This record gives sequence, structure tokens and C-alpha cells, in this order.
Amino acid sequence: MNAWRRLAVRAALPVRRHFLRKRLGRLVCEEVEGISLVVLPTVFNAAVFGSSDVLVRALRAHARVSGGPRGRLLDMGTGTGIGAVAAAQLGYEVVAVDVNPDAVRCARINALQHRVEDRVRAVEGDLFAPLDGERFDVVLFNPPFFDGAPRSTLDRAWRSVDVPERFGAGLPGALAPGGVGLVIVSSHGGRERTEGALRQAGLHVDAFLVEDLGYEVVTVLAARAEGSAA
Repeated sequence: MNAWRRLAVRAALPVRRHFLRKRLGRLVCEEVEGISLVVLPTVFNAAVFGSSDVLVRALRAHARVSGGPRGRLLDMGTGTGIGAVAAAQLGYEVVAVDVNPDAVRCARINALQHRVEDRVRAVEGDLFAPLDGERFDVVLFNPPFFDGAPRSTLDRAWRSVDVPERFGAGLPGALAPGGVGLVIVSSHGGRERTEGALRQAGLHVDAFLVEDLGYEVVTVLAARAEGSAA
């Protein structure tokens, strides 16, 4: 993004935020990356923030370059289920996990409306706890960017005390041989924390996709076991 366009985006940001806030905490219908979504009031609205769009684009790009059978995919912190639906449409068998029971309901609703419910199993639980040792070819995660105790169910999408660290510690055990974690981070905060947790777990981490949205730069990290093929 060039400097003039970035300035224009930032100048318009207060107005944008004013209208976007009206869509938070409400039952709304949205569309993100060609996927229509029902969003329940206590669920992270994927249309309000750019990170979900970028993660879906990264998944589609990964599917294009990887080729072959799609295999199994874990959509961690599924929220509306946008990642789960996008993955199922690409042919993956999907498990969608969220600690928020309303998000699990939301993911099931959106899988049903897109007729991919036979490919999406949505379960409630804290990170990897409900998975009983299952392994996946791809793991998607849009983690909380900010440090601190969440003040509400919805606030869990933005703040956490230890989620990046616990996710990083658990990811190696959830990856199938040659598997990859696609994890999104933001220039607004948390990149060092999340990337550090992945490296601390012994994973090789590099930038798979970087997008400048004008008001923030988001990066999708690819995390693999050392020695796995890119």
C-alpha cells in the first residue's frame, strides 16, 4: 500500500470505527471473502476486523500451492466458523474448536447454511483439550492480540493471559507429519509473544503472507516442525 492510500485509510478510520462498533454485540448477518455468516451477539464478528479475511486468503493460497489431498484441518478459536467453512469448501475434513459455546453454535449454523455440515465438527473446549490427541495437516488460529484478562466472553477474542503460550506449547502435538500451523499476528500487538511461543515449542516459523491494511499490518505465520517440507 502506498503512502497516500495509507494516509487516506487512517484518516477515515474514526468514521469506520464508529459504524463498525454498531455491528458488535448484535445478531447480524455479514459477508467475508464471499462467505455469508450469521454472527451471534457474543461472537467475534469476522467482518469488523481484517484479520479473518487475511487468514482465509492465506488458507486458500496454502491449498493452491500444497496440492494433493486436503486432509484434516483444525480451526482453533473458530468464532463464526468462517475458517471452518472456507476449509470445508476446499475439501478439508474440519474440526472447529472454541471455548465460547455461542461460537460453537455459530459455527454449526454457518456450516449448515453453506451445506458443509458433513465436513465440519464443531466442539466446545479450551484450545487442544477436547481433541484427545488428534492430529491435523493444517491448524488455523487467529489468537488474541493483546495481553490481559478478558472482561467479557466477547473480549476473549482480543485479550488473554496465556493463550499464545499454551497454543504454542500444544501445537507440535497436534500437527500431523508435514503439517503446518497458519497463525495470524498483527502490528497492533502480540507478534513477538505469539511467534516466540511457537519458536519456544521447537517449531520453524516464517512469514507465509503479509498484508498492509492501512490501519495495521497483519502477517500469517507458517509454523512447522523443524525439518518438515515447506
